[in-house]
Amino acid sequence: MRTLFLTFIAFISTGLVVSAQDSVDDSLQNLRDAVSKKDTAQIKTLAVTTLEAAKKITSGPAPETEIDKDLVARAHEATDFAEYALYSTALEAEPDVRVDLFATLEKESPTSKYLNDGYAYYFGALIQTGAAAKVPAIAEKALKSLPNSPDVLAELLDLAAQKQQNEKAVVYAQRLIAVLGRRNKSDIMPDADWTKKKTAMLGRAHLVAGVILVAQTNYYRADQELRAALPLIKGDDMQTATALFNLGVANYQLGKVGLNRGQVLQGAKFSQQCAAIKSQYQDQAAHNALVMNKEASAMR
Repeated sequence: MRTLFLTFIAFISTGLVVSAQDSVDDSLQNLRDAVSKKDTAQIKTLAVTTLEAAKKITSGPAPETEIDKDLVARAHEATDFAEYALYSTALEAEPDVRVDLFATLEKESPTSKYLNDGYAYYFGALIQTGAAAKVPAIAEKALKSLPNSPDVLAELLDLAAQKQQNEKAVVYAQRLIAVLGRRNKSDIMPDADWTKKKTAMLGRAHLVAGVILVAQTNYYRADQELRAALPLIKGDDMQTATALFNLGVANYQLGKVGLNRGQVLQGAKFSQQCAAIKSQYQDQAAHNALVMNKEASAMR
């Protein structure tokens, strides 16, 4: 009798799992149809339904039998497609709809790979819709779910720099540099696009850190950060001028303290290169170069 009872319980349990998988399969098929029709409203609704149905399977106990493992694998596939459907549809949508779809993805799957390298689109859409004030809170919350998201760290870095929260900005810059140093590929972007994005983010992080470190008179570290930034920001005159101006200041100060005429001359060279670029630093950089060369001559 006990064996019969246990068999009956197992049958009920299997039936519930199969029923759950049927629900996932049905939702997934309907979602695929909606995606093919580009029906945004249905995509949102069905993606949520699919994700919730899949969670009932993936959040259960670890699969033991091959049947269980297959069911869980299929649920994970459904989850990935549902997340992708929200992400890809958002990219093609108007800003207000994009915000709604990304908010839905964030609510249902806060650790999704489509958010990890996709938050920049969400932040951009918020700004476009006049909701820029919401970005800081969303970014702070996102960092708890995705502490290594380049997009989130880059946004928090820029926000801290804009508010002149220098210590916080340097920390975010260092975290971003470390994260990007460990990542050669994106889970969702083509390699060429990821390389371009990674280069831009690294350049920006090194530059912001370097400028702040100059302001803090930490000239040695500033020199390291700014030299690392230069090849990464090549082609961007504004960023290049900023790096060169601050490199001029850092090397001049280091040369003065160390009585190193060669380093003072490096400061002058960086300043001259900055003066050759049309920017807000141009006149001051030209003046700095003259002063630095004069002081270097006196150090003979």
